[in-house]
Amino acid sequence: MRCFPTSRESSASSYHRRMGSNDRCLFCRIANGEITARKVYEDDDVFAFEDINPQAPTHVLIIPRKHISSLDDLGDGDAAVIGTTLARAADIARNLHLNGDGYRLVVNTGEAAGQTVFHVHFHILGGRNFGWPPG
Repeated sequence: MRCFPTSRESSASSYHRRMGSNDRCLFCRIANGEITARKVYEDDDVFAFEDINPQAPTHVLIIPRKHISSLDDLGDGDAAVIGTTLARAADIARNLHLNGDGYRLVVNTGEAAGQTVFHVHFHILGGRNFGWPPG
């Protein structure tokens, strides 16, 4: 079942959601090597890099190379892309030795939730204790 945007959707969010994989998306440009980032991992499907504004001692962003604006824009064919991205996130967390003490995996969906770049991405956060509820 697909949900449709409401009239409350902001024009900025609407603009970014309509963008396909293109040269204007910040994360697409990072994954393509056009913008420098501190790479943590890459393969044909996924790219991971250090966040420039870390919220924990370890803060890595992991993105699918396929441009999907947000979780709200997932299609039936995107399950494998997201599944692969999540599996790589777990591998990265293990390689960074975060699995011993634990880590948090976060995805923000929409502006009200704090999504500022409209390319689906997951935050791997570790190296400190996290409270609950978040936010």
